[in-house]
Amino acid sequence: MLAPSTIVSAVTDLFTGIPETHPHEAKELMAAGSLMVDIREADEWEEVRIPGAEFKPLSEINDWHEGLPRDRTVILQCRSGNRSAMATSALIRQAGMDNVVNLAGGIIAWHQAGLPIDLDPLPH
Repeated sequence: MLAPSTIVSAVTDLFTGIPETHPHEAKELMAAGSLMVDIREADEWEEVRIPGAEFKPLSEINDWHEGLPRDRTVILQCRSGNRSAMATSALIRQAGMDNVVNLAGGIIAWHQAGLPIDLDPLPH
């Protein structure tokens, strides 16, 4: 059995070296042409969104990752930054993408930074 410190170390290694951006920097990147991709699931997306983000659920990443642009920065975003960090890691390590970054803290950090969110209901 692995010691708890070994497990923590293994989990920490998953996120080591994952490029991150913070909310205000991400907003500037978007203004300069970067793509924000919200990887949360549909129910989360319908509840609240970052204006300008595209919805591409993590559960369908195998269907959409090859269509991501390679010529500009792609910012992955989730609720708290954990799922998007894992997805960023996978796209870098397994898909060879060098233009993806994680939004540290996710939409929670974005909102706490005083940046706009969209709460309007989506048409069905």
